[in-house]
Amino acid sequence: MADRVTVIGWDGSPLTDAARSALAAATLVAGAAHHLALPEVPPAAERVRLGSVDLAARRIAGHRGSAVVLADGDPGFFGVVRTLRAPQHGLEVEVVPAVSAVATAFARAGMPWDDAQVVAAHSRDLRRAVNVCRAHPKVAVLTSPGAGPAELALLLGDVHRTFVICEELGTEREQVTVLTSDKAPDHHWRDPNVVIVIGGSGSAGPVAVPGWGATRPRAGGGWIAGRDPGYPPAVRGWALPADAYGSDLGEGEATELRAAQLARLGPRVGDLVWDIGSGCGAAAVEAARFGAAVIAVDRDPDACARTTAVARRYGVQLQVVHGAAPQVLEDLPEPDVVRVGGGGPAVVAACAARRPERIVAHAATRDEAEAVGRALAEGGYGVECTLLQAVELDTAAWSERERSVAFLLSGRRTHL
Repeated sequence: MADRVTVIGWDGSPLTDAARSALAAATLVAGAAHHLALPEVPPAAERVRLGSVDLAARRIAGHRGSAVVLADGDPGFFGVVRTLRAPQHGLEVEVVPAVSAVATAFARAGMPWDDAQVVAAHSRDLRRAVNVCRAHPKVAVLTSPGAGPAELALLLGDVHRTFVICEELGTEREQVTVLTSDKAPDHHWRDPNVVIVIGGSGSAGPVAVPGWGATRPRAGGGWIAGRDPGYPPAVRGWALPADAYGSDLGEGEATELRAAQLARLGPRVGDLVWDIGSGCGAAAVEAARFGAAVIAVDRDPDACARTTAVARRYGVQLQVVHGAAPQVLEDLPEPDVVRVGGGGPAVVAACAARRPERIVAHAATRDEAEAVGRALAEGGYGVECTLLQAVELDTAAWSERERSVAFLLSGRRTHL
């Protein structure tokens, strides 16, 4: 095992005395090509081109001497430190940090970033990063080859955002470009780069972006980094009553049924939720309040307008699609979980063909419940059916105010 392992972050500025001292004593130096070309790298040191960090870590573990790993930005923030410290490598490291690429990118844009989501994008799971960009008004994306600005924009599709693309930060070739996401696929972008993704309906109050105009951040000073659970202002709780949405809820939107549906779906950050037959938008908005990206679908234009209005009221971002299922579903991106608020077995079967992790639906009669359950089972889902009855009471007179009864069906994807 290496006698000493030092990880040095480099942001383009002159190396610190601590970094220079570690490099001067190094017998092995690992890094990207531009790191290994630094004049401070000892000529006699073994040089390891940093492609796979795992392979480099194994090489370092077998080296006798002092090893240095050079990395862009802060190596402890979505960087190599996590991999080097993994139990299988057994490496104890000293870290000389630098300004992270995310901090530098926001500095170049002249924007605060304590209210930003930060995600690392890889080609194998780029859709997760895209879903965060769908759901949040300010996101920094640390890209990678095959998961860069063009790929990010293509997966966003009709959801348009403003991109601030920062290429090769800290080098002589540094460049910052501001453009709309639909223009990003028309360019070739140099690695490494960071993309700040801005926009959507959840914003309020302008902040200048060079070359573009204004974005809308959290109002006032924040108290927690990233997604502030207290912003945008909203009533406490979820599965809110009908008066929270300013309209009568539909049959499939009753408070208790909606609570059970959301509990079984478990929407979370990085997910894409389909809400088919969104009605007044209650379920769609509450899924978005959990941090998930949401596409709300309804064939009624008035329902689409209500969903848009209630999303704006609660300051969440979601995409509203007007059209009839199952036909309109063909062009939508792949969902993680699906709520079917209308359309019956045919829509459930179409959703099952897209293989989301979970599907929930409801039925008013046993015959309808059996048909929906059959569609789920034939689509490769384990089926759970519960008869829900909720009785709202007037506590002044302890009399019944309203009663609702429905079959709740939920399907969990099985491994076929």
